[in-house]
Amino acid sequence: MSFRFDRANKEIQRCISIIIQTKMNDPRIDPLLYVSDVNLTADFKYCKVKIALDSDDHNKLQNMLEILKKSEGFIKRELAEMVKMPSIPKLIFELDKGTSATIRVNEILKSLNIPKTDESGENDE
Repeated sequence: MSFRFDRANKEIQRCISIIIQTKMNDPRIDPLLYVSDVNLTADFKYCKVKIALDSDDHNKLQNMLEILKKSEGFIKRELAEMVKMPSIPKLIFELDKGTSATIRVNEILKSLNIPKTDESGENDE
């Protein structure tokens, strides 16, 4: 990826995060929702926006995804004011499945009963 695309992706990600957290006054949006990744196409016409939530509630995340899809016009309008681009890309909101998998693995690891060991490698028991 070129420096231009990387810079554009990071700036759009930052701006969309700000719009969702501060400018959308929808109480259904969880404050823990975040934009995990943004991928612009080479022609800057489309932008995949991956969202994630620090929770394993899939239904809640799916509802927020629908809210964001319906709010695309508002988000694009706000993005146009924040980012200087010839045209604002169409936003395609997707769930970030990698983040939910990471949360699930962390939950499994926390549930394991592994005895603690001291520095010498012996059990505390």
